[in-house]
Amino acid sequence: MSKVTAFFAEGTEEVECLAVVDVLRRAGIEVQLVSISGKREVTGSHKITVVADKTYEEAEFDDSDMLFLPGGMPGVVNLTAHKALAELLLRFDREGKRLAAVCAAPSVLGGLGILNGKKATCFPGWEDKLQGAICTGAGVVTDGNVSTGRGLGFSIDLGLEMIRLLEGDAKAADIKSRIQHPDSI
Repeated sequence: MSKVTAFFAEGTEEVECLAVVDVLRRAGIEVQLVSISGKREVTGSHKITVVADKTYEEAEFDDSDMLFLPGGMPGVVNLTAHKALAELLLRFDREGKRLAAVCAAPSVLGGLGILNGKKATCFPGWEDKLQGAICTGAGVVTDGNVSTGRGLGFSIDLGLEMIRLLEGDAKAADIKSRIQHPDSI
């Protein structure tokens, strides 16, 4: 079974995170929701409090197949400022392990040099923060080990892409039809 670690910071866009977590879990993928805020209860950008599975300090990452960063403000600022997370993202990239980010969160990867020469997408207006990336404006883009999504409206599509990458086309198509995704009807 595949495992994804999704990070949640104070000010994260709740639906961008939880929509992805939801479709991944429907696919049988183990998801570890990790707070980087030092406590399990974290309040998102729209004042919805989420209880994470673990704090960063409690979590184990070596068995994760993919790390996922949702957007939202000031969530992305908080993700960017977390030094241990930056080191973890760089290690996963060096090892060729998968990374995913949506909305403004691809800027975290861009700031670390992870997007150099890669096609990527982000929330319009954040392209200059995707340092070294070839910005496509597409809804969802995968280039090598990195998948990016443009924003909240593409969170389910990003989750389906993550399923496809980790569990295959058939599993992604199955989940897509079960959730009544417009492309499957």
